[in-house]
Amino acid sequence: MKKITLLLLILLPTFIYSQTHIGNVKLGIFNPSATNAGFIIGYEGGWVVDNIFTAGWSVDWFNKNYIDQNLVAEFNDFYGPNSTLNELRAKTNLHSIPLMATITGSWPIAPKARAFVTGSAGLEVLLIFYRNYDNPDNDEFKGAVDFAWRIGAGISYEIGRRSDLFFELAYHNSAPSWQFNVKDASTGRTKVFERKFDMSGMLMRVGVKFYF
Repeated sequence: MKKITLLLLILLPTFIYSQTHIGNVKLGIFNPSATNAGFIIGYEGGWVVDNIFTAGWSVDWFNKNYIDQNLVAEFNDFYGPNSTLNELRAKTNLHSIPLMATITGSWPIAPKARAFVTGSAGLEVLLIFYRNYDNPDNDEFKGAVDFAWRIGAGISYEIGRRSDLFFELAYHNSAPSWQFNVKDASTGRTKVFERKFDMSGMLMRVGVKFYF
């Protein structure tokens, strides 16, 4: 009997949270320092803690094809000016996937509207397809991970008994990187390059929140 009671006490929070789960689908624009602005899609799941706070987790996906101009400048300094070839060497296809824990606080500002502030922390996972230095027609793959955090604020509006429409403006911060060696065949010099992807920047999104 004691074991059954203990099991029920352990499972009780799960039963409670199962009645108050939330799911947010988010679409918007992200403008990190490393690339030009682009489309970002995200999902946030979690549960209602009380009438003010919700907690949970989030995952986003951002993809961008671009030429790393900072890397072009470094290649020009090391290998000599050759913008066409060095721009080809610096072509990058980047996939950013932040995985974060979130907490949000909100309060009413009108009969069906609420203002909210949100904070997140977790990992920034980058999947990067870049050009081989010696054979720039060939793609190579690299992964990078860094700590990430995010703060934001917005307004939500009740559109149904279990659904809200919301607008969010947030700042995201992370800077994954890795190092690699390049050897100049003509001079025999070797230099260590660091590919740093400053993913810090503003994001603006709209979305729908569901309660279930």
